[in-house]
Amino acid sequence: MFVAGIDIGSRGSKAVIMEDSKMVSFSICETGPESTKSARFTIDQALKGTGLSLEDLGYVVATGYGRILVPFAKSNVSEISCHARGAHWYFPSVRTILDMGGQDCKAINCDSNGRVTNFIMNDKCAGGTGRFLEVIADVLQVPLDEIGDLSLESTQSVAFSTVCAVFAKSEALALARSGVPKSDILAGLHDAIAVRCLNLLRRVLLDKDFTVTGGISKNAGMVDKIKKKVGLEPIMAPDPQIIGALGAALYAQEKAEAQTE
Repeated sequence: MFVAGIDIGSRGSKAVIMEDSKMVSFSICETGPESTKSARFTIDQALKGTGLSLEDLGYVVATGYGRILVPFAKSNVSEISCHARGAHWYFPSVRTILDMGGQDCKAINCDSNGRVTNFIMNDKCAGGTGRFLEVIADVLQVPLDEIGDLSLESTQSVAFSTVCAVFAKSEALALARSGVPKSDILAGLHDAIAVRCLNLLRRVLLDKDFTVTGGISKNAGMVDKIKKKVGLEPIMAPDPQIIGALGAALYAQEKAEAQTE
């Protein structure tokens, strides 16, 4: 049976189609102003080229920021549970997940079955989220997908006193106007975010086998800073941005199987 998981995040929407625990296809799209339309477009993109239609999917589970706004989903599951399940599918030995999304960051522990055992999240401040990095990229006039690589070119990282989105934006702008290289500014910001992530991870069990998921995990500079702060090499999925949607698809498979018993 074909099933699907769809993750409607605050910045990006992802869909994964599976059959018998194997991934058939996936898609990553931008979340528009209407989550319902974003959901349909994202699942259509995942279906493209598979020969399948939405009606061929036996079960769909939604997750993420807009999970209750997916009209074709039969149920929804929290993104915390889905990231744990998706990470476990890729890496059964992983017990710690750092999910870095557009709206918040989460440190998650899971058991040998990919079930959540503990989590802590930072959702009270934009600092360290995808939205925060978008703001900084805009201030420095650097494409968002280039800030990570540019930060790795730094020769003298600038220390930031805060990762508060408002104050860090002003600080970054002042540094840029004074002639500080953008690479050094970005390196300092990535370093400050990595410290914040380390503090989150310290509040859960930090296992030697850990992974980073979410859109920010595709930022090479960010992953490098986290690796250095944590002192461990994260195990990275081929595309860590789809982990939540993958977990949702695995839950869809589980629910579909339960229906046929």
